[in-house]
Amino acid sequence: MKVFLCGGGSGDQTVEAYKRLNEVIDRSKPCLYIPLAMEQEKYADCYEWIRGELKNIDIPYIEMVKSTDELAAKDLNDFGLIFIGGGNTFKLLSELKKSGAFEKIKEYLNSEGVVFGGSAGAIIFGKDLDACRLDDINEVNLSETNGFDILNGASILCHYTNRTPQKDEESKQYLLELSKHRKAIALPEEVTFFVNDENIEVIGNKPYYFFENGVIDVIG
Repeated sequence: MKVFLCGGGSGDQTVEAYKRLNEVIDRSKPCLYIPLAMEQEKYADCYEWIRGELKNIDIPYIEMVKSTDELAAKDLNDFGLIFIGGGNTFKLLSELKKSGAFEKIKEYLNSEGVVFGGSAGAIIFGKDLDACRLDDINEVNLSETNGFDILNGASILCHYTNRTPQKDEESKQYLLELSKHRKAIALPEEVTFFVNDENIEVIGNKPYYFFENGVIDVIG
């Protein structure tokens, strides 16, 4: 399993994470970009954004899906990298589960595939979506919110410490309460976790925040 969990950064915030990404992908295969967390009318802008983000990654080209039907038709093993972008996390998880891609991504990772998730694309790899409920509205009425759960039962929040002090304090108090029954990890935009099988490599120059049993631990 090789999964990059990015706290939501871009550009200069993610340079080191992309360097590490470039070291582990199969460069002979293209990238599949999944922007389904965003509204469909923004997909053209999303494609321009991802081209800029991955300009230094050695891949033949980037292919973007625009619907769950397109995603369902893909053989994920044709791709050396799957990049899952940000937006509304509930919409994203709903789309992945509705298309069958959720299970296909699990199989892809078990076949040595590489996934890079940013913001919503990272949050879905936690235990569930509980940590982001203050940030995202569940407009799709998703009831089954369990994620891939690759961080030993911890849920994930992104963009932490990159918002207003008031918003971060609100998130802090919410996660402290949540952590009484569910571990949570809050990632700044400048931090990326590289989950490489049983190992976790932390990439970035800022601390991250671990919440458990009603206590916050600042790490880094």
